[in-house]
Amino acid sequence: MTNDTETIASVMSRGGRPANSRREIKIIDTTLRDGHQSIWATRMRTEHIEQLAADFDAVGYEHVDLVAPIQFDVAVRYLKEDPWERVRRAHELAPNTKFRALIRSRNIAAFDFLPDDVIMAWVERLYANGFRVIGSFDGLNDIDNIAPGLRRAKELGAETFGAVSFCESPVHTDELFVSKAQELIEKADVDRIMLKDAGGLLTPERIRSLVPALKAVMGGRPLEVHTHSLTGLAPLVCLEAAEAGADSLHLSVAPLAAGNGQPSVQNVVRDLRALGYTVKLDDAKIGEISNKIRTIAETEDKPLGEPVEYNGMHFMHQTPGGMLSNFRSQLATAGLGDRYEELLVEIARVRSELAYPIMITPFAQFVGTQAAMNVSIGERYKIVPNEIKKYVLGYYGELLAEIDPELRQKIIDNGASDIPLEPSEPEPMLDDLAAQYPDEPIEFHLLRAMFAGDQVDEMKKTVAEGGNPDEIPMPLLGIVKALYENGRPGVNSLTAGDLHINILKGEN
Repeated sequence: MTNDTETIASVMSRGGRPANSRREIKIIDTTLRDGHQSIWATRMRTEHIEQLAADFDAVGYEHVDLVAPIQFDVAVRYLKEDPWERVRRAHELAPNTKFRALIRSRNIAAFDFLPDDVIMAWVERLYANGFRVIGSFDGLNDIDNIAPGLRRAKELGAETFGAVSFCESPVHTDELFVSKAQELIEKADVDRIMLKDAGGLLTPERIRSLVPALKAVMGGRPLEVHTHSLTGLAPLVCLEAAEAGADSLHLSVAPLAAGNGQPSVQNVVRDLRALGYTVKLDDAKIGEISNKIRTIAETEDKPLGEPVEYNGMHFMHQTPGGMLSNFRSQLATAGLGDRYEELLVEIARVRSELAYPIMITPFAQFVGTQAAMNVSIGERYKIVPNEIKKYVLGYYGELLAEIDPELRQKIIDNGASDIPLEPSEPEPMLDDLAAQYPDEPIEFHLLRAMFAGDQVDEMKKTVAEGGNPDEIPMPLLGIVKALYENGRPGVNSLTAGDLHINILKGEN
């Protein structure tokens, strides 16, 4: 091990290798979940996973992260795919892989809390559809919001993990995070703890203090470290986490790594081995996965993950990368493109005024929306979104600090008048949905509980018609090329919605 004054960087720069650093570090792959979520706006389709599943099955990962709520959201609303079928196909094609599912508190894919019957059924259907590793996180680290679902997953026989969600603020101390880990163990008896740094805010200095503090209260349970490369520090954070005692690291296969995503498995594993750690992965298979992803990206004009420069301002606003690009676009559309930096400063101010919510879904969206309204309107908190009023009233859980009484009252006064001052438990939903849609499986009832209007019906219709014409697998030239190369002599056809393509192929 490096000593207290010696960093990974100094060891590697002089070619050193700590003699006693020979334990195994396990890798949890995030490519199929957070990798494409961060780099491709969650646009990986089921057919992509089908192409990659067998290779993932042979790599030797401890777990492979497959779904969180947004994978269901994007599949239903944009890709028009059945997300449950994706889950079943992945388990079928990679039978030796431990796929994992992540649950977002009591909202899952909605913003408002869902009733307990939906939460419990969601856990049960994850297990019924193959998941044997199930975990949960809450944006306020309110463990009471996630403990019941975690207990149910464990009763079913799943390995469970609870997330300690990280951020930087005066109230988010190592002592607070340690107390939340203890709560997860006491209230849910989780099998593992995940240190979840969705904002990419961890630094080498902080990880050196936080990992040993967490490990000291975990009773031998594995500690996972999940971070993002938004400040360029994440690869070093992962190495320092291993040095400090972390058991598993969350990494993604390049090119769905770096930038907004996790560090790349190729680079971090190389450096872990150089430091003397054992990492049991099939590098050749990882290379094959990387090549296939690059081919998909090239064929479908999708972006690649690229390293970013250090940006100290990120520690002020702590906004996830995907939201930053959306804000820049929205401000430009509104003719306010020159006020982007002002918006970032306002996000930091709003977050501090609202008791430092962690900038992960849904609270990043809440804070960002309020800040954007403050900047565009010119008067702070003149208009208050429903979610901000519900937040200060405690609808989403217990706040970690007090909100200034005058500001709190202004938010209440300027928010919607029909929001009760006292939150109440939502009414059960599944019996009514089952009566309304008696021929559907419960998986679709769960989707209907989260997606308003006719979005589930549109998804079902598109699946029945053979696919989404707005999500054609390749640009037109690629389609023609594929039809020609894979077709038989004669006329070959492709139909997707109103699109019909015929190509004549002669004899070879």
